[in-house]
Amino acid sequence: MDDAEKAQSQAAQAGERIRWDADEEAGRKAHRPTTTTTTAPPLHHTRSHTSMSIHSVRSRRNSIDVAAELPIQYRTVSMDIEEYKSKSDAAKKAKNVATELSELEWHTLSVDEVLRRLSSSLTDGLSPDQVQRRAAHYGRNAPSPAPSHNTKRFLGYFFKGFGTVLLVASILVFVAWKPLGDPPAVANLALAVVLLAVFFIQAAFNMWQDWSSSRVMNSIKTMLPENCMVVRDGALVELVADQIVPGDVLVVKSGNKLPADVRFLKVSSDAKFDRSILTGESVPLPASVDSTDNNYLETRCVGLQGTHCVSGTCTGLVVATGDNTIFGRIAKLTNEPKKGLTTLEREVLHFVLVICSIMFLMIVLVLVVWATWLRKQYPDWISVPNLIISCVSVAVAFIPEGLPVALTASMTISANMMRKNKILCKSLKTVETLGSVSVICSDKTGTLTQNKMIVTECALGTARMTAQGARDTLAVNKHSSPNNNNALDQLRAVAGLCNAGQFDAATMRLPLAERVIHGDATDQAILRFSESLGSVAELRRCWSVKYDLAFNSKNKYMIRALGLSHPEGLSLALPLDTASVFQPGDVLLTIKGAPEILMSRLSNYVSPRGYTTSLDPATRASIEQIKDEWSAQGRRVLLLARKAISRSALPSNPSDSGYEMEINNQAKAGLTLVGIVGIVDPPRPEIPEVMNTLRGAGIRIFMVTGDFALTAQAIAAECNIVSVPRSQIDDVSALHRNSAADPSIKGVAAAVVDDDDLEPPPRQAMVLSGPELVTLNAEQWDQLARYQEIVFARTTPEQKLRIVRELQARGHVVGMTGDGVNDAPSLRAADVGIALGSGSDVAIEAADMVLLDSFSSVVEALRYGRMMFDNLKKTVAYLLPAGSFSEFWPVMTNVLFGIPQILSSFLMIVICLFTDAAAAVAMAYEAPEADVLLRKPRVPGRDRLVDWQLVVQAYGLVGVLETLASFAMSYWYLERSGGVRFRDVWFSFGRLPAGVDRDYYQARLDVASSVYFVNLVVMQWFNLLAVRTRRLSLFQHPPVGNRRTRNLYLLPAVLFALVMAVFWLYVPEFQSTLGTSPVPAEYWFLPMTFGLGILLIDEARKYAVRAWPDGWFAKTAW
Repeated sequence: MDDAEKAQSQAAQAGERIRWDADEEAGRKAHRPTTTTTTAPPLHHTRSHTSMSIHSVRSRRNSIDVAAELPIQYRTVSMDIEEYKSKSDAAKKAKNVATELSELEWHTLSVDEVLRRLSSSLTDGLSPDQVQRRAAHYGRNAPSPAPSHNTKRFLGYFFKGFGTVLLVASILVFVAWKPLGDPPAVANLALAVVLLAVFFIQAAFNMWQDWSSSRVMNSIKTMLPENCMVVRDGALVELVADQIVPGDVLVVKSGNKLPADVRFLKVSSDAKFDRSILTGESVPLPASVDSTDNNYLETRCVGLQGTHCVSGTCTGLVVATGDNTIFGRIAKLTNEPKKGLTTLEREVLHFVLVICSIMFLMIVLVLVVWATWLRKQYPDWISVPNLIISCVSVAVAFIPEGLPVALTASMTISANMMRKNKILCKSLKTVETLGSVSVICSDKTGTLTQNKMIVTECALGTARMTAQGARDTLAVNKHSSPNNNNALDQLRAVAGLCNAGQFDAATMRLPLAERVIHGDATDQAILRFSESLGSVAELRRCWSVKYDLAFNSKNKYMIRALGLSHPEGLSLALPLDTASVFQPGDVLLTIKGAPEILMSRLSNYVSPRGYTTSLDPATRASIEQIKDEWSAQGRRVLLLARKAISRSALPSNPSDSGYEMEINNQAKAGLTLVGIVGIVDPPRPEIPEVMNTLRGAGIRIFMVTGDFALTAQAIAAECNIVSVPRSQIDDVSALHRNSAADPSIKGVAAAVVDDDDLEPPPRQAMVLSGPELVTLNAEQWDQLARYQEIVFARTTPEQKLRIVRELQARGHVVGMTGDGVNDAPSLRAADVGIALGSGSDVAIEAADMVLLDSFSSVVEALRYGRMMFDNLKKTVAYLLPAGSFSEFWPVMTNVLFGIPQILSSFLMIVICLFTDAAAAVAMAYEAPEADVLLRKPRVPGRDRLVDWQLVVQAYGLVGVLETLASFAMSYWYLERSGGVRFRDVWFSFGRLPAGVDRDYYQARLDVASSVYFVNLVVMQWFNLLAVRTRRLSLFQHPPVGNRRTRNLYLLPAVLFALVMAVFWLYVPEFQSTLGTSPVPAEYWFLPMTFGLGILLIDEARKYAVRAWPDGWFAKTAW
């Protein structure tokens, strides 16, 4: 093959040219331009795009600031293309992305030319050999890894958290050793080395934690592959999106996200795409087969990767994949995703800043006391090097070094636990927010129900029959009167023709109930019903689609206009009188949808005997009664109708916009009712119990559905969302437009943060429909938000979104569940958007969390969300007594009262970073307490991570007990073993007790310091057991023996603390250098009695909280 034949095609992906193999080249050389290949210039980018949802990874919706970044780049490139088209400077081709994109011509080619250039077929797609060759050439449909910014990340490991403080402290202690030390103290050198070692150890842990959390989040992303429907080798197959190649024929329907750039080959009249991820504009744009703009980025005959089909259906040819898509190229121009702090991280940061502020104040106090008093009155007491050591000791005492580690570990561990339970959180922030959810607005179909719809009943005029009865009746009629006036045949025809569902060819030999159908659950149910009455394939062979309007949540109906392809179709679908006047070129309009929308459009109906009869008021009333009865029984009711339209009433070309308009006008009146069907979608069997659990957790569950009000109410009762009799359910008339009409709501503010602040409504349940929502004012929303059980029926996507926002405006943290396109706006707006793994691409893209199993998993998700916050509170309650309070007082008593510092600075570091740190991380593995779903949700801004109750517990109770016990043990040791009484050291300021040798005195102080240290370590073991529960007894939540409550990491954490204590105290090389010393055996066992005392006191406190939930102990409980 010569050089010209090897040249890549002009209209290749983002400036590259498609190279063809020899067998694909024949017959196409003359049609392909032989322009020189343009090499794609490097794209400068400072932001990673790997977190963006480009192909098979559905990331969190805010992983990139779409409104500020990607749309700007998109519009900038779009304008650059227009600018370039007016210039002839060829040198700019290699320097600007817009230059390359301006060369693309897919949008200017006809459908046949596009197919020919890509050697593909609309009906057959690519062959297996073609797929294999192109996959080898183009690779996976996936973005290239982004630059990792390793230097910035590496430095972050060292300096984030308290790394900077540790490094500065180490440098200061080095300075205190030399040159300020006179003589240089070896202990100071050792302390500096230890601080530096801890600095590197913390960095190493940060590296491990980053790797661990990244692995968890990446594993979550890989569990959400994006699938697409592709025509290959003449069959419609479902593939993972990263397997598609240029030339694949992609079939797209409402709810799908485009996995690659496509050139549209066929589009329905209502096909629209949401390009907001690229343009920032939320108004969907209609798709077109013909080019609408010379600019590749603005034309509507091209679908861009990452955009969503919000309505209609279309077929497109893949023209670019991976980095060569418009999305992939423009994403490279954007910066790295913004990483803001979550609410919980801000709260922790606020707490740390408060602690650090107090620390600096205490350091300033030490400096002031030293400069104004000690330096003059006791010049030999604290030298400058010792002053530095004292300041470092204050810093080490105050800073809870283990808290940032525990925070990240807790969130990562919780996300990993949820992943194992098939609950996928797209970001760690979602785990945090779950604990605050107070209202869940749930979609019905597929969420609360099984999404396995079955047609159970049908009605022909006023004659009702079951689906099985219909099959039996049709079989009898075929034999007794084989004519085409059979009403069931006509119902079968409309059900099979006005249907977007398609049987999977590979499963056609299976029994009907086991066949796979591509389409939504409603179409599946009606298609199975039609097939059970006769062959749908036979029907569709005789009729061709001229116009298609897909069902959507606004119209609530589907239209399909059909032309006759085979004369046999008349006898299969129409009665004799209609078939006899149906002329070639006439159109059969079929429609199915909500009865309340279509009933007013009916003029005739098909009688049970198959004749077309005028629809009189009595028959209309009877049909309405059937519809209401079925709806009240929880059935979804759909009406099926038809209308024959003369060709003279329509434009000759179905592609004309006037054709679509006329079809829609014809559908507004003069329809003939063929029948109505009742569809059952059984609730999931676990849902009633789930509702009980959520209600017990203080969470209200509202059903938000597009179904008829009676149907929605019946399903809500079956699901236990509504728990009162129908007679006790309010409607919109119970909501007063003026608060003066309802004294209970007078003076209530719009922003309500706690339902306890409000008087409950007279009744607890309400059912209202979408049209009624539009009429509500702010006061009525205030009243509505107080109901415990609400069913929102016949809602549109806009109304669902308003429901979420109105509840949020009244202080609720809202979780929204859904799986359809119409749920996406509200999923994005909710505090926690929850999608099902079986949901649409749009819903999963918009959601924060995906439930791979079923809705019942939301209980586990809420449990883990609350557990994470509980465990962080427990971690803080564990760290503060020894790691802050008990370390601070030895330093301050040393400075203010002149007594020796009874706990060395080095041992303070050992407590914070060794003996307490392991237990702090182990707390993240604590199982949720039995009452975690018996409490009300946490109120953000009011229920703080560190509140005054926790401070009282950590400082006022445990901290005081540990400090007093440790001081007592140390000075008891000095008096008992060293002969040094407490009054001998009080206000001594460096003076030796009478008759005591300095070396002997220092040796005794080293042992006393070690005793203080051991006392804290041992008492913390019991504090660890105490903080495992906030209200439950230790015996109700045992650490061992009970599989549900055990924590297998507690014992290793305790053993680690013991090993660390023994290591630093008993290794001879450390004793002389670091001032540590072995401790007599009794000082290991006596602290256990103090620790047991803490445990018993806390058990008594918890008992009082449980016994008197409204008493003083309960109000002060943390």
